Amino acid sequence: MTTAGAALAHLDLALALVRATSPALAELTSRYLVLDSRPSQAGYALPGHLARTDPLVDAFERRLRGRLDEPLRLADVARELGVSERTLQRAVRAALGVTPIRFAQQIRLEQAVHLLRTTDLPLDAVARKVGYENGTTLATLLRRRLGTSATAQRSRSARIEMGHSVSNPSFTSRS
Repeated sequence: MTTAGAALAHLDLALALVRATSPALAELTSRYLVLDSRPSQAGYALPGHLARTDPLVDAFERRLRGRLDEPLRLADVARELGVSERTLQRAVRAALGVTPIRFAQQIRLEQAVHLLRTTDLPLDAVARKVGYENGTTLATLLRRRLGTSATAQRSRSARIEMGHSVSNPSFTSRS
């Protein structure tokens, strides 16, 4: 059995009991509860915290955040960090459970959501600030990875300012 710890352990137990009788019902129930199978907790941990456990991954994250608006060429970044591209890929995957490109997308999307909620910049300008050529690419990634849109993020910001409670978005991958 896999458990999420104290916060969701009761749901994991209930789903495990249902799964023993009907895997299809357990899958349907988990979708209604917005849960998923969790073979690894890496996707739910704070990437920044996990990156700190490996000096190479920490340096990679700092490099990404410091030059977010620049194109990402993994071979060039690896060379800047004094390692091979393959070594960088292995280190990021081991520490974070994702590829370096996916990690970069997570950081870019995190910053894009922040800019959408806190500024009135046009989508194309936000996209350029986080390293994408245009707003269309950013909009597609927001929809695919986060299940949201730029408009929804801006309206979420407005609802928060008016004092309405809105839960935090999940930065887990939706592939």
